[in-house]
Amino acid sequence: MYKNKVSSMNRLLIITLLISFVIIFFLGLFIGIYKFFPYSELNDIANQFQSETSDFDNRHLDSVNLENLVSIQNTNNLNEKRNQLIQFIWKTNTLPKQLPNLIDMNISDERFSNFSNLKQIDRLTIKMEHELSSIVYVFSPETHNGSLILYHQGHSGGFINGKSTIQKFLDNGFTVAAFSMPLIGLNNQPVIELENIGEVKFFKHNQFVHLESENFSSMSYFFSPLSITLNYLSTNPSFENFHMVGISGGGWVTTVYPSLDTRITKSFSIAGSLPLSLRTIVDDVGDYEQYHPEFYSIANYLDIYTMSSSGNGREHIQIFNKYDPCCFAGEISSYSYDAIKQSVNPFNSGNFEIITDDTHFEHKISDNIIDLIIQKLT
Repeated sequence: MYKNKVSSMNRLLIITLLISFVIIFFLGLFIGIYKFFPYSELNDIANQFQSETSDFDNRHLDSVNLENLVSIQNTNNLNEKRNQLIQFIWKTNTLPKQLPNLIDMNISDERFSNFSNLKQIDRLTIKMEHELSSIVYVFSPETHNGSLILYHQGHSGGFINGKSTIQKFLDNGFTVAAFSMPLIGLNNQPVIELENIGEVKFFKHNQFVHLESENFSSMSYFFSPLSITLNYLSTNPSFENFHMVGISGGGWVTTVYPSLDTRITKSFSIAGSLPLSLRTIVDDVGDYEQYHPEFYSIANYLDIYTMSSSGNGREHIQIFNKYDPCCFAGEISSYSYDAIKQSVNPFNSGNFEIITDDTHFEHKISDNIIDLIIQKLT
C-alpha cells in the first residue's frame, strides 16, 4: 500500500514537472516573439551586463601601452632576437639542416582524388625527438606558377580540413605543402616514458611541458617540420617564392615561423594570435605554445610581428574573423590597431598589416580572404 502511494506520488511529480517545463518553454517562446513582459526587463539586464563587460575590456585595453613592449629598435636588435629564439628552440645557432627521413613520391590518397589541376601528391615523413613524427603532403599542380605555399591547419583536425583552401591554391597554380599541428591529423601520438611518472600517451600540446629540458624544447615540434620541408623543396629550382598561410593554431605557427626563417616571403595568419596583454577572455589564452613563458620572455608577439614582416619584399598579415565563435573574435579597436601598427617597425623594408573579416560567422578562412591572399601573391 505504501509503495503504491509513493509510486503514484512520483508519477504525479514527473507529470507536474513535464507540464511546468512545457508551460515555461512556450511562455518563453511567446515572450521572445511578441516581446511581452518581462522581455524588456530581461533584455535591459542582459544589455547592462554586456555593457559592463565591454567597458571593462575597453578600460583594460586603453591601459595597455603597446609601444613600450617592443624591444626591437634596429636591425641588430632584430637579428639578435632571431638568433636567441633559434637557440632556444633547437639548442643550436642555426635552423635545422636535415632533410625529411622518408620521401614517398606520387602517393594515392582517396580523400583528395577529386582535386583538379593536381599532378601528384608526395608524402614527407619527418621524425623528431621522443618518437614524434610529422606527415607532410606536397600537392603539385599540373600548371605551376613558380610559388610554394606552406599551408598549416589548426587544432580542430588534420590538413584534410583545409581541403577546399588547398584546392583553390592549386587552381591558381601554387604548389602546396600541407601541415598539421603536432599530435593531430596524420601525425602520431606516441607513448613516452617520463621520469618519476611512467608511460604517458601524448595527445595534447599542454603535455609538452613535461619534455622541456636544458637540451630540448618542445617548441621545436611546431617548427622543425617546416624548416626540414623547406630544406628539401628549396633544392627545386622551379620555386621562386615561398609563402605561408595558416588558420587557428596553424595561424599561430604562421605568425612565429616567418620570424625565424627569412626564406618565407609573405605570410598570412588567420585567427592565430594576439599580443598576450590584449587577450581578455579565456578562449583566447590558447594552448601551451601560445604563452610559453621562457619563449615569450625572449620575444613577445609584437617583436615577432616585426621579425616576420621585416626584410626586402617581405610581408606579414594578421587576419581576424570579427564573428569567430572560437577565438580572437571581434574587431581590434582603433587604439589597438594604431598602437600595433606603430609598434611593429619593419625598418622600411617590409610590411605589416591587420585585416578584419566580417563576411561570415565561422572559424575559417573565408573565400574573400583566400581571394585576397591569391591577389597579393600573384
